[in-house]
Amino acid sequence: MNAPNGFLQPPVPRKLPRPITIHGDTRQDEYFWLRDREDPAVTRHLEAENAYTEAMLAPVAALRDELYQEMVARIEEADMSVPARRGDFLYYSRIGKGEQYHCYFRRQGSMEAPEQLLLDGNAMAAGKEYYRLGNFEPSPDQRLLAYSADFDGDEVYTIHLRDLATGIDQADEIPNTYYSLEWANDSRTFFYTVLDGAKRPFQVWRHEAGTPVSADSLIHEETDERFTVSVSKTLDGRFLLLESHSLATSEIRYLDAGDPGGTFRVALPRRHEIEYELTHREGYFYIRINDTGRGFRLVRTATASLAENAWEELIAHRPGITLEQAVAFQAHLVLVERADGLRKLRVQAFDGSSDRVLDMPEPVYTTSLGENYEYGTTVLRFVYTSLVAPRSVIDYDMATGQREVRKVAVVRGGYDPGNYTTERHYAQAADGTAIPISVVHRAGLRRDGSAPALLYGYGSYGLTIEPGFLHERLSLLDRGFVFAIAHIRGGAEMGKEWHDHGKLLQKMNTFTDFIAAAEHLIAQGFTSPGRLAIEGRSAGGLLMGAVTNLRPDLFHAVVAGVPFVDTLNTCLDATLPLTVGEYDEWGNSNQPEFYQYIKSYSPYDNVAPRPYPHILATAGLNDPRVSYWEPAKWIARLRDNNTASGRLILLKTTMGAGHFGKSGRYERFHDIAFDYAFMIHALAVE
Repeated sequence: MNAPNGFLQPPVPRKLPRPITIHGDTRQDEYFWLRDREDPAVTRHLEAENAYTEAMLAPVAALRDELYQEMVARIEEADMSVPARRGDFLYYSRIGKGEQYHCYFRRQGSMEAPEQLLLDGNAMAAGKEYYRLGNFEPSPDQRLLAYSADFDGDEVYTIHLRDLATGIDQADEIPNTYYSLEWANDSRTFFYTVLDGAKRPFQVWRHEAGTPVSADSLIHEETDERFTVSVSKTLDGRFLLLESHSLATSEIRYLDAGDPGGTFRVALPRRHEIEYELTHREGYFYIRINDTGRGFRLVRTATASLAENAWEELIAHRPGITLEQAVAFQAHLVLVERADGLRKLRVQAFDGSSDRVLDMPEPVYTTSLGENYEYGTTVLRFVYTSLVAPRSVIDYDMATGQREVRKVAVVRGGYDPGNYTTERHYAQAADGTAIPISVVHRAGLRRDGSAPALLYGYGSYGLTIEPGFLHERLSLLDRGFVFAIAHIRGGAEMGKEWHDHGKLLQKMNTFTDFIAAAEHLIAQGFTSPGRLAIEGRSAGGLLMGAVTNLRPDLFHAVVAGVPFVDTLNTCLDATLPLTVGEYDEWGNSNQPEFYQYIKSYSPYDNVAPRPYPHILATAGLNDPRVSYWEPAKWIARLRDNNTASGRLILLKTTMGAGHFGKSGRYERFHDIAFDYAFMIHALAVE
């Protein structure tokens, strides 16, 4: 496996044939040994791959630096978030020029009051290769701050408790925790989640400030490995919620937040493929549930009786519309609805005086709820962006209908959205389904197939890739690129059914939809196969591997970020963090039907002698979601089988980070510049 001097030849890892037999089917996995991260040969191989990748992209080193400088020049390096009210305090974060991380502050009463530093992210990250803040939860009386941090990138957090009067951390320190944490109303008790050996949040514990962690109480343990647990609180502060959730089913337990020593009660027992959420107002639970249709309906019931025969239906299930969220403020109900691929915000007054759908200024956009912590307010904060409109934070007065734009992200360097054109297109899938594509490019583009293009896709878990603005993307657009998002099945752009039709035994739709989107861009003259790059991360990396096996002639460059490409082997290994919990997404490959179907598209298992495009795969050594060995094995097998000469097949592993790459903001720009330089080089863009 030793790379030659200068690393001008790719590393050649050893092959150790390993037959794997299941359901009477025998496969060879010659690179299985790369899973052993304790083997020094594995580290040497990954480092050799990194050196080879650097050597192969040395010709664009100056371009990488140029791209990085462009990206930094466009952002407001010294920046501050819009303050968000929590009780009598306004909380916000700020980052200075040259700083990698945010610092967190608050002021009491108004922004004219003295500033109090709560957390200094740069000080916390000092001397560490990685840093990420997890929970940040002030106690209801604002005297304590429970926060957590990850210093390895493996998404295992340690909780700390800070006395905000002194700024000193107390002795309370809780390791092996995950993202959710919630205070009871006594401001002494909080609830948190703990990870099992497979890094699944499976337990909820109760901690009382100032007491030994060894005295904490186990509140709930989720024994079904398909489910994870989390804790939250209703906006009115009345109830703590303990949710068990799989990819298809949910179950919520609730407890009076004023009685932290009490017992959580089940709201609605779990039923397979029934999901629901709770919000509370004035003695009523409002339940968003998909029991009568995949798009959800809204019912309410008195907290004294959650029996279904006591439910009052407020919004019935509506074909073509998905109710994504419902939040009860004191005087208004806020609904987040999705129709025709777009998210809409609807505000209803509980007294019946108004029912408004908020108008948006562009035909293709994305919007979401912002930081809303105050139950009694009439001001709703939301966020707006589009492929050409930088992120805006907007306060909407639900009583008067008036809006106040609190902040628009600055784009330095004279950005003019009028210089760009954004469109919505539809490709026809193999089965006739219309697949939305969001497109943006410089105005005046010649649609003669000569433009370079980047097509992005994901298409899994019911996650939606929204058409939003990115400062760094301008470096591609200003070099003549067309950028497009394929809103393929497996996501939820067109509702819950869109997800249903792109998972389990219909997963192939995800891949053929993406191919149809690429073919549409070419047919419409936006680009041509020799000028088309594609990109996806994680499950989107699975997409990259699958479509590259299916249609290597259609794409010229591929960027696969932390790609889930060893799909079949991972789905067979129940010791890995996500395997069992994702049976509802991919299917249980211990069953012959799902085994054969997953095998039919698993990228690693379908690599074969053919002319592959230029490919860059990235990995994180500490990644708990997609293990580093997946892209490492995939790249090795691709090199064995690629029949096209002069093609770059590259692997870049970040040795001190996980699924989300390096943690500092400037480091992130370096990584993006690296990917962009690879694409520009591979497509031979001037």
